[in-house]
Amino acid sequence: MRHTCAVVICLLSLACFSVAHSQSNSPAKPWTVKEIFGGASPTGYPPDGISWSPDGKRATYIDDNGNVMQIEVADGKLKKLLDHTKISALLNPNISEKDRDHRARYDEPDYIWSPDSQHLLFDTNGQLWLYDLPTGIGVEVGNTGMQSGDDPKFSPNGQFISFVRDHNLFVQKAKGSPLALTDTHEGTILNGEIDWVYLEELNVRSNYFWSPDSKQIAYLQMNEAQVPTYPITDWIPVHATVDEQRYPQPGDPNPSVRVGVVNVGGGSARWLKIPVDAGNDYIPRFGWVNPHTVWVETLTRDQKHMNLYFADVRSGEVRLVLAQTEPKYFTMTYDVKFVGDHQFLIQSWRDGFTHIYRYTFDARNPLAAEAQLANQLESGAYEVDAIKTVDESTGTVYYTSNEGDSRSEQVWAVQLDGAGKHPVTKTPGVHDPNFPEKGGSFIDTASSLMMPETMSYCSSQGECTPFWQSHAIEGHTLVAPENLELKAADGVTTLYGTLQLPVGAIAPGSVPLIVNPYGGPGIDAAKDAWHGRVFLFDQLMAEHGFAVLHVDNRGMAGRGRDFEQAAYHNFGPPQFADQMAAVDQVLAKYPQLDAHRMGWWGWSWGGSFTLYALTHTDRFLAGASGAPVTDWRNYDSIYTERYMGLPTENPDSYRDDSVQNNAKNLKGHILILHGTGDDNVHFANTIQFIQKLLDNGIPYDYNVFPRKTHSVAGPIAQTELHDRLLSHFETYVKNKEN
Repeated sequence: MRHTCAVVICLLSLACFSVAHSQSNSPAKPWTVKEIFGGASPTGYPPDGISWSPDGKRATYIDDNGNVMQIEVADGKLKKLLDHTKISALLNPNISEKDRDHRARYDEPDYIWSPDSQHLLFDTNGQLWLYDLPTGIGVEVGNTGMQSGDDPKFSPNGQFISFVRDHNLFVQKAKGSPLALTDTHEGTILNGEIDWVYLEELNVRSNYFWSPDSKQIAYLQMNEAQVPTYPITDWIPVHATVDEQRYPQPGDPNPSVRVGVVNVGGGSARWLKIPVDAGNDYIPRFGWVNPHTVWVETLTRDQKHMNLYFADVRSGEVRLVLAQTEPKYFTMTYDVKFVGDHQFLIQSWRDGFTHIYRYTFDARNPLAAEAQLANQLESGAYEVDAIKTVDESTGTVYYTSNEGDSRSEQVWAVQLDGAGKHPVTKTPGVHDPNFPEKGGSFIDTASSLMMPETMSYCSSQGECTPFWQSHAIEGHTLVAPENLELKAADGVTTLYGTLQLPVGAIAPGSVPLIVNPYGGPGIDAAKDAWHGRVFLFDQLMAEHGFAVLHVDNRGMAGRGRDFEQAAYHNFGPPQFADQMAAVDQVLAKYPQLDAHRMGWWGWSWGGSFTLYALTHTDRFLAGASGAPVTDWRNYDSIYTERYMGLPTENPDSYRDDSVQNNAKNLKGHILILHGTGDDNVHFANTIQFIQKLLDNGIPYDYNVFPRKTHSVAGPIAQTELHDRLLSHFETYVKNKEN
């Protein structure tokens, strides 16, 4: 439900739309839903999929025309590396809606670099195509038979290519035949492959890793035999088809996991004796310390205990080197960054905010003793979002944080010993850097509330030269929203948000208000960042006479442990109290708002939040709920249990926070929108809630999007969706007499 585009419509939009840095002088005209959602962006799309060559000498991406472009560190200039005519057939695959969604949602690349930085391996629709840059010759080297999730890699020495096919690991030389390293035939056993729940909720992007000497592969085997299935039905064909998705819900058996090591030449796997409770505990991360030692991170099912083990693959010896405990739960800080041969970095919010900690160990004998805390690299009342890279030659750690303003995100640098902390980026707003593995120069994507994404090539000192900017928007004037600082329901905690107001509407009670929060954990939406189509739809709503309110309540991310853990065993009351406190403060400050004409809408957690609001107050005339979880027992185990615990241990919260159990109290006109192919928040949630409405004689409206996944992507669906939203609020909020 989080993070990955699985959360809210706003996240779909952030990567999909940009606006002008300067606006055209042509007369302003009204926005239309079709103009915003119904076709190609009028401003172009920022490049995505930035990939650095392993030698760190150039960064590449595929542009709108299908060319592979490059920026060379030597001069910082943008040039064409590979013409689209050579790869166009590979960039337009005929893949399913689900696989297209997964490739986009989980950042599966179209190509990867070889270790020698002289070859590109393209992977689209399973076809592996090796392009030799010096000679300009490309050849097909294999086919994984997979549309998404095949995870091709080069061995560190560049002599082998590995990939996943039919739940097994394969390896081959560039011009050879594939060799199966695993040979299981049960569809429920995944070797080196990632299942849905690990992809979505643990942010796992690979489940196998080469040893540094290219002789072995460590991989995670997942056994899903005991995991219940959910039927995702496609009703479009004459004979409907069903995709049985393995999907653990709260209290269900989780996939059983274990780590094996196999030689590149084949043979039996050696299973590491890592202590895990089969069918319950998780292995969110693992990798290699050196050619003979594997590290494995485990997380208990209650997500309160996270352990780091070292395992000697020769002797089979295993040692616990770091044990961490949280009284409520760990947030998404699973990554371990090894630096050199004797130290690693982790992130932890043990002091109340997420910061970076350095541990050391004996490089000659990693299992000799527990890892020792060397130092905390930085500290303060702010969050470190991510460790981006470490330049080992200078001992510099590059990371992103919201130090100074939780609504911002800047690139910072600090030495491994904690000295010399300083900001690298210099312009306001949110920065998303892409560094080469060894640090140094980087590609920066920067934006702010009224300034869409600009992409720049930056030196390690933060001196940046833009190479991509959006085109000008023709015929529209963009109106800045009001920035808000409000108080939470506790009267103490500051909440941030924005209010989009119609131009010139100042008469008391003349403006209807639409509340549009996300509300759930893992997201901090109140960023000084460009919000793409969400922002443009707010502009349209304002032109139609509405005000639109976005506020981040307690329980969301980016503000430290106490702020986020307001959601612990509490999916509804504190979040709703904060939103209502925010609404009342905004109504008091802006008398043009009409307290008697209000609506509420949201997507995913925000969709659930909409139903919670309309079942817990009669102050909203209408609501629109997109892809809602209507009973938390319906959602997946990892996400839900992190915050709600097991249903058997916390039955009161599961009961009280289920909007199904409160459906009889629903007030106002409800519109529910959902894709039938949603593999994240299942369509069953909507069906079950509708049944509750029918049981209680409550009318409803709904829009079903056949085959669409959680994002309901595509110009036709997005146009229909937002047309319905506008019509719904025009009918039931703006013209309340109806």
